[in-house]
Amino acid sequence: MNVQQIVAELKAERAKLDSAIAAIAGLNSTGRRRGRPPGSTNAPQKRGRRQLSAAARRKLSRLLKQRWAQGKMKPKRKVA
Repeated sequence: MNVQQIVAELKAERAKLDSAIAAIAGLNSTGRRRGRPPGSTNAPQKRGRRQLSAAARRKLSRLLKQRWAQGKMKPKRKVA
């Protein structure tokens, strides 16, 4: 056997090994992602908490105080 023939056989064997490695690596990751792609423009907007105006806070406070006074709201009992 000459050297060129040995080198050609080794390169062919390396090509087989590379394709086998790629096939095995492909079994682990399908290459498909689930869900929305990163950086998409249709991403949902994060919402902050709604802010009550001072007048709305006063009105809510007044209504809650009335409910407590009428006995409609009962204090929660702590379970031991």
